[in-house]
Amino acid sequence: KHRKHPGGRGNAGGMHHHRINFDKYHPGYFGKVGMRNFHLRRQHKFCPTINLDKLWSLVGADKLSELKKENSNKAPVIDLVQFGYYKLLGRGNLPKQPVIVK
Repeated sequence: KHRKHPGGRGNAGGMHHHRINFDKYHPGYFGKVGMRNFHLRRQHKFCPTINLDKLWSLVGADKLSELKKENSNKAPVIDLVQFGYYKLLGRGNLPKQPVIVK
């Protein structure tokens, strides 16, 4: 006769009646490995950067020319995080137009 589940369902008995099989063919199946990091900071080194010479490309050349025409002291505000950057590097030059970088 076909009895229902004579050895238990699935991997049942790995530490008991199926121990010989698990020890022989699956060594290291049971137990913990390594240490836990309780306060894991994911991607804490993720820091996209942009250089000064690329800064005005975020605002656009049309905005720069518009501000130069006015000859005003208005300074555009550039929020780097909104554009996906977290650090501003110093390579390149900026135009004489004042600018506020958040």
